[in-house]
Amino acid sequence: MVHAAVLGLDDQLAGGWTRRRPLGGVALAAAGAVAARGWREKAGSGTAAALSAAYVAAFAGSHPLAKKIGAWPSVFAVAGGVALASWALADRR
Repeated sequence: MVHAAVLGLDDQLAGGWTRRRPLGGVALAAAGAVAARGWREKAGSGTAAALSAAYVAAFAGSHPLAKKIGAWPSVFAVAGGVALASWALADRR
C-alpha cells in the first residue's frame, strides 16, 4: 500500500516540510513505479496499467475535489479509493 501512503504524504512533503513542489512529484513518481511493479508481479500487466491509470487520475482528481471538500478529506478519499482498488484487483489474491 505504498501508493496510498505516498498520495497522502505527497502534499505534505512538497508543500509543508520542504516548500519544494517538485519533491512531491518525485515521491509520487517513485511510489507509482514501485506500486506498478508490484501490481504487475501480482496481477499482470493489464491490471498494473489500469491501477497505474487510477493512481494518476486520483492524484489529478484530488486537486479539484479539495476545492469542494477540503485538502485532507480529498487526500484521504483518493488514497482510500486507490488502496481499495489495489486490494481488490491485486493484493487480495
